[in-house]
Amino acid sequence: MDIQMKNIYKAFGKNEVLKGVNFNIKEGEIHALVGENGAGKSTLMNILSGILEKDKGEIYIDGKNVQYKDSKEAREKYGIEFIHQELVDWPDLTVMENLFMNREIKKGPFLDKDKMYKKSQEVFKRLDIDIDPLEKVSNLSVGMRQMMEIAKANLKDLNVLILDEPTSALTNKEIDKLFNLIKKLRDQKVSMIYISHRMEEIFALTDRLTVMRDGISVKELDTEDTNEKEVVKLMVGREIGDFYPTMTRNISEKKFEVRNLTRKGYFEDISFYSKKGEILGFSGLMGAGRSEIMNSIFGIDPKDEGEIFLDGKKITINNPLDAKNHKLAFITENRQEEGLILDESIRENISILNLGKLSKSGFMDEKKEKTFANTLLEKLTIKATSIEDKAGDLSGGNQQKVVMAKWFGDDPEVLILDEPTKGVDVGAKREIYLLIDEMTKKGVSVIMISSDLSELLSLADRIYVVYEGRIQGELDRANASSQSVMNLATGGKNE
Repeated sequence: MDIQMKNIYKAFGKNEVLKGVNFNIKEGEIHALVGENGAGKSTLMNILSGILEKDKGEIYIDGKNVQYKDSKEAREKYGIEFIHQELVDWPDLTVMENLFMNREIKKGPFLDKDKMYKKSQEVFKRLDIDIDPLEKVSNLSVGMRQMMEIAKANLKDLNVLILDEPTSALTNKEIDKLFNLIKKLRDQKVSMIYISHRMEEIFALTDRLTVMRDGISVKELDTEDTNEKEVVKLMVGREIGDFYPTMTRNISEKKFEVRNLTRKGYFEDISFYSKKGEILGFSGLMGAGRSEIMNSIFGIDPKDEGEIFLDGKKITINNPLDAKNHKLAFITENRQEEGLILDESIRENISILNLGKLSKSGFMDEKKEKTFANTLLEKLTIKATSIEDKAGDLSGGNQQKVVMAKWFGDDPEVLILDEPTKGVDVGAKREIYLLIDEMTKKGVSVIMISSDLSELLSLADRIYVVYEGRIQGELDRANASSQSVMNLATGGKNE
């Protein structure tokens, strides 16, 4: 199936998101759609998949001008499916029940469970996916849930599969499985649109790519005829300079220390320290326990044993408020569920942790609050029409900046970052790196978890590697390499 989208426009109120976009995909190709957060990629794909209506423009399928009223018609009539970055499933139901949600097979007035079970097995076998249809979804890894969604799309004739940041929460092994499945679908003449900020994946996997910037389609290229530098320049509209900025830090005395921290069943005997002005990296495979360690330090989850010290003095943290009062900040991996109130404005999200300094006699000083929010909006270069924009309407990179603004406004002394650039485009990543650098220059001790090895190796002064709930080793900048980190992450020892 060949698809052409011509001169597509879409606005939300006064905000023009798409301004005459052209996009096409050929049968059986993997086509990357790239651009900074807010470029309009998801909006364009929501139109293609029938979730949104276009304001102007035409969609041609195999040369015929088509219109469909919703995603159900796009799926059932044209075989177009969209698997979103934030997976939408029902964890308490079985895999089979998820596969056939709103697509149930009936025998008279009753569900034909035998037939649904058989069809589940058939689609998993055809795609070489090893999942039990009767398994509860809550027991599956993120990678297996991703595979389940792809199988669901393949229950009926599939012509176009849209994948939005499909590897953002997957292990390397799961990524390999996903890539093999994508190639298998390509061999079956399924066209795939691949949205990702991971350039190495785009160049390893895709046939062509379309670059979007500020609501327009800038250029279409054969992947083999371009390079990362050209693509990034097209995305941001300028030379970005060195992707990882040069950071000159003034690292001083020990600021923060954890001794013998244990949470049974999750991690054991965790001891480490960080210094003022230092970026301390935490690496390890998915599920090694990195996030769980930080959750217990910050008081989100309980701990069974262990002590925490700040400036050499033992402190007690039983909940996040205790952590905040001790000048700790934590930017979690899941910004949408844990970092933001999506239905509230940027102003309200930034102010929520800073009510004390923005209040007078128990009442909010609105002028002070607006000045405070506007200052952080400008300082962190958050792209929005005003501080009254809803946080949920922002792009991923700008949402992340709002979370950072909220905590930066609280003047933390220890900043914990869990996957700070997950799902963030290259331009916004560099801006976030500069913000982190600015914090270290103020003497803040930064602790950063990242699955992006190049990010850790470029930014961290030291790296602790976690393996199966224990610290497997520590590497300084001079001795850290992809090989040495991965050796520790898989249970090895470095000489």
